[in-house]
Amino acid sequence: MADVQALLTDSFLRKRSDVLVAVGVIVIILMMIIPLPTVILDSLMALNLVFALLTILIVLYTKNVLEFSVFPTVLLIATVYGLALNVSSTRLILSQGEQFGGAIIRAFASFVVGTAGTEGLVIGVIIFVILIAVQFLVITKGATRTAEVAARFTLDALPQKQMAIEAEYNSGILSEEEATKRKLELEQEVDFYGAMDGASKFVSGNVKVGILITIINIVGGIIVGMSIRGESLDMALTTYVSLTVGDGLVTQFPALLISTASGLIVTRAASEGSFGEDVTKQFTNQARVYWIAAFFLTVLSFLPGFPWYVLMPMAALSVLLGIRIGRRDASEAADERAAEERKKPKETPPELSPVAPLDPISLELGYGLVPLVDQDKGAELLDRVTRIRRETALELGLAVPRIRIIDNMRLEPSEYSFKIRGVEVGRGKIRMGHYLSINPGGAREEIPGESTTDPAFGLPAKWIVEDQREQAERAGYTVVDAPSIIATHLTELIKRHASDILGRQEVKAMLDALKREYPAVVEEVQSALSVGEVQKVLQALLREQVSIRNLVTILEALADYGNITKDTGFLTEKVRQALSRQISKQYADDDNVLRVITIEPSLEQQIIESRVETAGGVAPAMSPELQRQWINALVNTVRGVQEQGRYPLILCSETARPLVKAGSVRELPDLAVMSVLEVIPELRVEGMAEIRVER
Repeated sequence: MADVQALLTDSFLRKRSDVLVAVGVIVIILMMIIPLPTVILDSLMALNLVFALLTILIVLYTKNVLEFSVFPTVLLIATVYGLALNVSSTRLILSQGEQFGGAIIRAFASFVVGTAGTEGLVIGVIIFVILIAVQFLVITKGATRTAEVAARFTLDALPQKQMAIEAEYNSGILSEEEATKRKLELEQEVDFYGAMDGASKFVSGNVKVGILITIINIVGGIIVGMSIRGESLDMALTTYVSLTVGDGLVTQFPALLISTASGLIVTRAASEGSFGEDVTKQFTNQARVYWIAAFFLTVLSFLPGFPWYVLMPMAALSVLLGIRIGRRDASEAADERAAEERKKPKETPPELSPVAPLDPISLELGYGLVPLVDQDKGAELLDRVTRIRRETALELGLAVPRIRIIDNMRLEPSEYSFKIRGVEVGRGKIRMGHYLSINPGGAREEIPGESTTDPAFGLPAKWIVEDQREQAERAGYTVVDAPSIIATHLTELIKRHASDILGRQEVKAMLDALKREYPAVVEEVQSALSVGEVQKVLQALLREQVSIRNLVTILEALADYGNITKDTGFLTEKVRQALSRQISKQYADDDNVLRVITIEPSLEQQIIESRVETAGGVAPAMSPELQRQWINALVNTVRGVQEQGRYPLILCSETARPLVKAGSVRELPDLAVMSVLEVIPELRVEGMAEIRVER
C-alpha cells in the first residue's frame, strides 16, 4: 500500500516522468506487433477515452497556448496510440471472430448505436460515416487551415512585436528580465503555432487511415469468416460489420475529442481567462440581446405547430438573464461614478514625495527629432541605443542603466541633449534628411555644404544632402546619418563619464552578482573595504578608460592590499598592475610593440618631489614657471606624435604615473599614462619622443 501511495505522489511522478513517457511510447509501438488479451485491450481503450477527455478539458481551461505548449507532441502521441489500438483490435477481431470478448467494442457496437440486428448495423454504419464526415470535413479541415494561418501571421508579426518590446525596454517600461521573458514567450509562441501547423496533418491522416482500416476490417472479416471458419454471408456480415463499427466508434470518438481540442487551441485569441470565463464574460456584455431573443421566442410560440411549452420557458429564461445583466451593468456604472468622485482632487494639496530621483542617463529630443524613436518609422535610434549599452558592458565592464528618451519642448526642434542624473553633459543639433560629412584628416577635395562641427569629437564637418553622399565618400570623408551621429555622441559621452555613471548601488549589485560564483573573493574584499572604497577604485580605472570587466582580478588585488591601506591612489596603482596584461594589450600594436613617450629623468624626479596630498588625491605642485614649461613641452610633444599618426602614450615610473596624469588632465583629458610595472615582458617598448624642458 505504501508503494502505491509513493507511486501516486507528485514528487515521484516528476522524478520518473521521463522514464514513464519513454516506456509509454515504446509500449505504443509494441502494441502494433504483439497480440494483446481482450482485458488489456479494454483497459487501454478506456485509457484512450480518459486521455482524450483530459486533453480537451485542459484546452478549455487554458488561458494561454504556452500553458499547454506540449499539445503538438501530445497530438502525435495520441494519434499513434489510437492507431496502435486499431491494429490490436483488428488482429483480435479477425482472429477470434464471434468469440471476440472486447467489452468496450461490443458496448459501442450495441448500446451506443441503440438497437441490435440488421437495423443496428445500418444505424451504426450511418453514425460512423457521419462521425468521420464531421471530423474530416468540418473540424479537421478548419483546424488545419486555422493552424496554417496562425503560424504564418504569428511569424510575420514577430519582428514588430520584438521591436515593441525593445522600445518598452529602452523607455524604461520593462526591466531587462521582463524584456527577455517577453521575447522568449514570443519565440515559444511562434514555435508552438509552427508545430501545430504540422501536427494538424496527423489528425487528417488519422481520419483517412480510420476509413481504410474500417473497409479492410469488413472485407477481411467476411473473407476470413466465410473461407476459413465456414460461416454464412449473413453471419459474417453481422459479426464483422458489428465489431468493425464498434471498433471504429470507440477509436474515432477519442480522435474526435482530440480534433476538437486542436481546433479550440488554435482558434483561441489572446485572453486573460479560460474559454469558459471568456464565454461567460462576452455573452453577458449586453442585456438588450436577451430581451430581443425573448421577444422572438414569444412570437414563435404563438405560431401554429410550434411547441409553446418549450419556447415559452426559454423566453422566460431570456427575460430573467436580461434583467440580471441590466441590474449588474447599472451597479457597475454607479461604482464607476463613485470611484471617479473619489479620484477628484481635494481642496488640500497632496503631499510631495521627500525624494524626487533623477534618471541615471536621459536623452532629450526636440520635437523635430521625435521620428528617430517613432515605432511607425523604424525607431532606428532605439536599436542603436540598445547596442551601445551592450557594447559598453563588453568594452568597459559597465552595465549602463536604461536610457530614458523623452521629448523636450524647450529644446529647438533639431536639438538634442544628454543628461546624467539631471545635469547636461552634451548637446548637439541634427538636420533631418541630411548627412554629416566629417574630414578625418586625409581628405583633400572640398565638397559643398553647410559648415558645422561634429558633436562627438569636435572635428570640422559639413551637412550634405543624399545626392552628395557618394561624392563625399569617394573623396575620403566619413559620412554618417542622424541616428549614427547621436549614437556616436552617446558612446563617447558614456566613455568620458563612465565614472559618474557608476554609483554605489551599481557597485553593490555587481558585488552581489559576483558573490554567487566567487563568494570567497567578494567576502574578503567586503571585510577589508567598504562599497564606497571599492567604488572609488573602479571609478579611477574608468576615468582612464580601463575596463573593469575583469572584476575578479580587480577584487583579488584589492583583497591583497585592502588590509594594508585604504588609500585609493595606492590601491588603484596596484589594481592597474594586476591588470597589466589587459592594459598593455590595449595600447600595443599588432606586432606586440608598445610605442611610448618618455619623460626626461630629472624632470620626472622634479614631478615626484612636488607631490602633495589633496582631498581629490595626489597632485604635482611645481613652481609656476616649471609648471608652464612642463605643460608646454607635454602639449607640443603629444601634438607632434599625433601628427605622425601615432597614439600618444606616456610611460613613466609607478610613483610618477598618478602625478603625471593628475597634472595633465586639464589640458589633455584623454592622455594615456602607464607605469613601467604595467608593461608585460612579451611586449617590445619603443620610444617615440622624450619630454624635456629648457633649463
